[in-house]
Amino acid sequence: MLTIICDEPGRLTAIERPKPTRATDEVLVRVRRVGVCGTDLHIFTGNQPYLSYPRVMGHELAATVEEVPAGSRLVPGSTVSIIPYISCGTCDACRKGRTNCCRNIGVLGVHRDGGMTGYLSLPERFLLPADGLSLDQAAMVEFLAIGAHAVARAGTKAGDSVLIAGAGPIGLAVAVFARKEGAVVTMIDGREDRLAFARDHLGIDATVLLGEGDVDRLSALTDGNFFETVFDATGNPKAIERGFRFVAHAGTYVLVSIVASDITFSDPEFHKRETTLLGSRNATAADFEHVMAAMRAGHVPDALVTHRMGLAEVPDKFSGLLDPAAGVVKAMIEVA
Repeated sequence: MLTIICDEPGRLTAIERPKPTRATDEVLVRVRRVGVCGTDLHIFTGNQPYLSYPRVMGHELAATVEEVPAGSRLVPGSTVSIIPYISCGTCDACRKGRTNCCRNIGVLGVHRDGGMTGYLSLPERFLLPADGLSLDQAAMVEFLAIGAHAVARAGTKAGDSVLIAGAGPIGLAVAVFARKEGAVVTMIDGREDRLAFARDHLGIDATVLLGEGDVDRLSALTDGNFFETVFDATGNPKAIERGFRFVAHAGTYVLVSIVASDITFSDPEFHKRETTLLGSRNATAADFEHVMAAMRAGHVPDALVTHRMGLAEVPDKFSGLLDPAAGVVKAMIEVA
């Protein structure tokens, strides 16, 4: 089966691998769609802190069921969305239902080879039926679930003032679910094209272009109070540190993006505000189900997919996704 491997930063190679043999307690699935995530771009550029090379990327996955074990609830030929966070089920975090931050987690496409290939064999608990969803939608569930999980972590509710720093796919995912809860959402980013996309397709309440006067603009939008909840989705250490200043007194700061860096902040300002600081990692099965229900109800725009390529085209075309001029929001790889 055709497989794309990232041998080292900046180099992708197409190779042939044997089709996996299904273990007795696993489900064999045929990969059909692979969404390209910021994590994949970071792997390609050498900026992912949890990864060693070589690696098969791809963790935003839609597949069709090929073979199932006896007694499976899944039906061959049906579409599934894959939970790529392979959790142990036995550590303290898993026993608390926090499988997204399992102590022994092995994320597909990061800690272990992922979905830029033809087939995968996985335990059934990591496959969710995606009835009523298209293949594109089933592949988008994962990154949207990261946004839904972050919003749930923050306890966002109707009327809350929310700032999202970073208008890439994860920031947009946060925006979708913050708005679904009824929050008043502002986004800040250094790219006007991404802010325009957020306004045009998500109906964001306000956008602010990063640069001179942005602090005054954010202050004016909130009568000087700044924001009850700030979500960082920038993947930039300096942006994360700057975001502390935009949290209102008694507010919450949620770090959704991850950086290979130490983060510092002013302790007097942090205490003065009695800031709540939260990390938000991955998502749970419940978050996936929440996203799929939102998709079926029409709360997630299909316009999020802006670029496509076939699996065989990945080595030649992948680097082009890094070009801001390309206007990529979400690229989708189609596996023939």
